[in-house]
Amino acid sequence: MCAYAGAAAAHSGGTPGAGFAAGFAHPFGGGDHLLAMVCVGAWGAQLGSPLRLALPTTFPLVMVAGAALALWGLPLPAVEGGVAVSVLALGACIAWRWRAPVWAACALVAGFALLHGYAHGRELPVAADPAGYSLGFVLATGLLHVFGIGLGELGLRASPGALRGFGAAVAAVGAAFVVSALRA
Repeated sequence: MCAYAGAAAAHSGGTPGAGFAAGFAHPFGGGDHLLAMVCVGAWGAQLGSPLRLALPTTFPLVMVAGAALALWGLPLPAVEGGVAVSVLALGACIAWRWRAPVWAACALVAGFALLHGYAHGRELPVAADPAGYSLGFVLATGLLHVFGIGLGELGLRASPGALRGFGAAVAAVGAAFVVSALRA
């Protein structure tokens, strides 16, 4: 399990001079984004077709829209709290093995993607290469989804209980993120 880094650890602002490499590395440095992305893939695998691919496709598409909202300066309240809740909720979906209808699973993931994208969109103005940073970030996000799908598929075949335990552990970390966000 990844070490607790605080709800806003990944959203402290972009790095001046950042480009593709910094964007690619960024999702691996914040526990909130990393765990949420792995859970999107794992939950999709747990739900099966068509959500195995629909959830990991929906997330980056809507994440880009969230980043655009931030770049346009449109206000979106409680972003950090929402990002923290995303980790809690996605972990809980896996732990409880929630068999969400397609529309509900896609809507939930899209809502969380909007928040994650908005949080990271606020970082783009200080990046020297916003397009490169964004491309790296979206590619890393996709790879984390693929890892999550693999984890989910492996868990379903080898130990569904372990997969649900993973979800419960992520939900517990998400709860800590929520508490941290509420204190901020």
